[in-house]
Amino acid sequence: MKTIFTRKHVGTAVMCALAMGAATAQPNPENNALVLDQRSGVVKSGFGLCWHSGTGPAPASTAECGSNYVVPPMARSEPSPKPVAQRVTLDADTLFDFNKADLRPAGRAALDDFVGKTKDITPEVITAVGHADRFGSESYNMALSEQRAAAVKTYLMSKGIESNRISTEGRGETQPVTKAGDCLGARSTAVTECLQGDRRVDIEVVGSRIVR
Repeated sequence: MKTIFTRKHVGTAVMCALAMGAATAQPNPENNALVLDQRSGVVKSGFGLCWHSGTGPAPASTAECGSNYVVPPMARSEPSPKPVAQRVTLDADTLFDFNKADLRPAGRAALDDFVGKTKDITPEVITAVGHADRFGSESYNMALSEQRAAAVKTYLMSKGIESNRISTEGRGETQPVTKAGDCLGARSTAVTECLQGDRRVDIEVVGSRIVR
């Protein structure tokens, strides 16, 4: 049985989602109040969601942002919470049996640990993205990655997280972390273990830090 978090990829990286150009970030009325940085680029979260100022109309679908965006929490008096993004990569072999989309007990424990690490954040958006290795057809791997992301959402909802705050996506085998030339050969135990990093679920929570 694998450890709960991937040894190569696990880690919780907390970052200020508006750190780049925060001092000069301004809403852009001509672009439905999306927040821009000092170089007039749209400020985005770690998963590419565009930031909306919360003071203008909902952004229309654009080539850069699509129809997905994050509305930062309303400014408060003292103390002012900071928008943050917390991202965790979970080993899909821990969450699920190989080639399955039903959460294992170890997978539920891994998600419990993730929920525990976000207790100091009021979540605005949680994104779960499933991935698969190269074995199997592209369409099969896409469907498997989507089913796994959906299983993660269902479990997080059972922990009290509102369904409208959780988005899911499957990316199949399109974004491996192994490099070209790694894990060569037909399917075998050694090659399957080598590709373990490609079987993963990335989870990101964007919200405001709770000041205690």
